[in-house]
Amino acid sequence: MMESTERIFVTGGTGFIGTRLVQALTERGHRVRVLSRRADPKPPPGLEHQGGDPLKHERVELVRGDVTDRDSLLEGMEGCSHVFHLAAYAKNWARNPDTYFAMNVRSMRNVFDVAEQLSVRRVVWTSTIMTFGPTPPGVVGDEQMPRATDTYLTQYEQTKTIAEREALQRATEGFPVVIVNPTRVYGPGHLTEGNALSTLIRDYDRGRVPVLLNRGVNVGNYVLVDDVVQGHILAMEKGGVGQCYILGGENATLRQFFRTIDQVSGKRHFQIPLLQVTPLAFAYWQKKRAEWFGTYPRITPGWVRTFLVDWAYRTDKAERELGYRPTPLVEGVRITYQWLQRIGELP
Repeated sequence: MMESTERIFVTGGTGFIGTRLVQALTERGHRVRVLSRRADPKPPPGLEHQGGDPLKHERVELVRGDVTDRDSLLEGMEGCSHVFHLAAYAKNWARNPDTYFAMNVRSMRNVFDVAEQLSVRRVVWTSTIMTFGPTPPGVVGDEQMPRATDTYLTQYEQTKTIAEREALQRATEGFPVVIVNPTRVYGPGHLTEGNALSTLIRDYDRGRVPVLLNRGVNVGNYVLVDDVVQGHILAMEKGGVGQCYILGGENATLRQFFRTIDQVSGKRHFQIPLLQVTPLAFAYWQKKRAEWFGTYPRITPGWVRTFLVDWAYRTDKAERELGYRPTPLVEGVRITYQWLQRIGELP
């Protein structure tokens, strides 16, 4: 159990999930040291309704540095008893393909090595549901389900899987790491690529994206960001070393997700079912344009394929062992929708 007097080190603490985690930790009385590449990171919108910028709290200390730099990790982690390692590269494209391996594998090794050197008591590492792989139609997976294929849809999925296997091996050698595997995260916070689902809620409600990819039949698991934060803290306090915990919410098709937005908004939106070929063609063009001109793509083929398969998972283990309690999808979408209204993104 973490004591409120102990200092906690967080990587990725300026991002979508990380900022909310820092806020939750300070609300519990903890002192937090946040690794940041910028001296004054941008806060998420709408914080005037939440008590101000979490990164400017009196119990938060920013340390300039990067997970690729061991010296800055040593400086930041010195004197900390616990570590949350959230930093990763999860974008759909990188100009340098090595970026994924550097950020998701080598940087994890850096954090773990420094934590071991400084005798940190426990590390919670943020993985992803993608390491378990897609689920067959009609199957709801869990942490025990063996990955059915060694084929990866994206470099993100591949490098996070490599990293997770290394993390599990380190745990067998005595390293005190607990792994959490969030599903598709949405909710109040930064409107960045990492929070694409909240942007989707906004754009769908505005009538900008009425597209049902593959007719909207594929299943995903959707989780509110505050539940993911809750799961991180519970994993630190109660999680078993070398254990993985799925931090998810409800399983729903894209069509059901859109209908939930309609239910919350009280509106009825026009929807256009699309077969696979159209979005894949668009994604290939986006990728080629990025390679030719350096223009960041809206989507790439691997990520389209990711949404053309099912990712249905359950959270029974986290609920049973950690006391994790996910928010129902309709309530999570309502929280997000009202926040989008509050910050002026929706009328």
